[in-house]
Amino acid sequence: MNIRILGLFLLLCFQQNYSQQLSSQAEVSVITIGSGTSLNDAFGHNIFRIRDRAINLDVGYDYGRFPFNEPGFYLNFAQGKLNYSIGKSKYKDLKDFYIWQNRTMTEQVLNMSLNEKQALLNYLVNNYKPENRDYLYDFFFDNCATKIKDVLQIVLNNQITFHEPENFQPQTFRSLIREKVPTNTWGSLGIDLALGSVIDQQATAEEHMFLPAYIHTFFSEATVGERKLVKSEETVYQEKIDSSNTNVLWSPLIVFSIISLLILGITYKDFKQQKRTKLLDSILLVSTTLIGILVLLLWFATDHQATAYNYNLLWTFPLNGLLLWQITKKQPKPWVIPFMKFLIIMLALMSFHWIVGVQVFAPALIPFLLVLVIRYVFLISYYNKQLEP
Repeated sequence: MNIRILGLFLLLCFQQNYSQQLSSQAEVSVITIGSGTSLNDAFGHNIFRIRDRAINLDVGYDYGRFPFNEPGFYLNFAQGKLNYSIGKSKYKDLKDFYIWQNRTMTEQVLNMSLNEKQALLNYLVNNYKPENRDYLYDFFFDNCATKIKDVLQIVLNNQITFHEPENFQPQTFRSLIREKVPTNTWGSLGIDLALGSVIDQQATAEEHMFLPAYIHTFFSEATVGERKLVKSEETVYQEKIDSSNTNVLWSPLIVFSIISLLILGITYKDFKQQKRTKLLDSILLVSTTLIGILVLLLWFATDHQATAYNYNLLWTFPLNGLLLWQITKKQPKPWVIPFMKFLIIMLALMSFHWIVGVQVFAPALIPFLLVLVIRYVFLISYYNKQLEP
């Protein structure tokens, strides 16, 4: 009995640590998944598909698994210390899942020799071992798309040459993000607030492949020596367009425009009555202080590269809390006036950064930023009169 158990154990270990031998019928392909409806799915996905009818094998490997339910997930994500993992599933299950999500699926069958296909499978099987499975995720340089490119380069001894497609126009990282997350959405607003000027630099041709769609685009043109990397392409599933999902009324631009009109109305009323609405000023200063602290923490207290040099701090100034402490008093210190003049200068600097292209900010904020300047000008005028000797 013990011998049987030992034999079964050894068999399981052998199956886990050694990949199957592929036949001449084997095919390797890269599946590109289109955008989903949630922000998490907006950028798409890539999967390796290994198929061999002779040995009844049809599996998908992908590098997009993450421990969503594990303790500390959100903290690790915020700090830039989140591990992603390679995953393995039956291809049919993956296909059914993405069709259920109504996401376009395209397949590129790779032009590889049997030895190269076997080498890729061996690599993936070894990478799937528990001790090798995890990697430190980076949105731009080490994600589910870049892993497909990097793994294939390793297997093919760095012989892949990626050629620029016809009419290719290099873009910045931010503009590439906006291809998948439209500007006037809450997801885009959050990204524009959290990510700094480093993503406004132009991406190299190969760096475009942090997006799964560009894996498909560049693989189509790639060569391995004299041969094309991709042998054939087909659309596995085409998403059905649903036009009922447009929530224009609750878009950031509309919401911030409404808020800005309310602030403008209150400011005009305050000006006519020569008074100050303390609640409004408190809300504005608390909001800009808290957002500024968050931006500052993302810059200096995390391992994220993309959150550095974030000039949103020019309007979300963390020291606004000092001003809040003063304006709640009946007789504030005289320095509140130069402080607010300084805030206006900061907003002017933000505009300069935007115009010259140092950093691109969220367009939905424009109405709010304009009315913020108007409010600061009103407060300067108000306190000039209040603090006159």
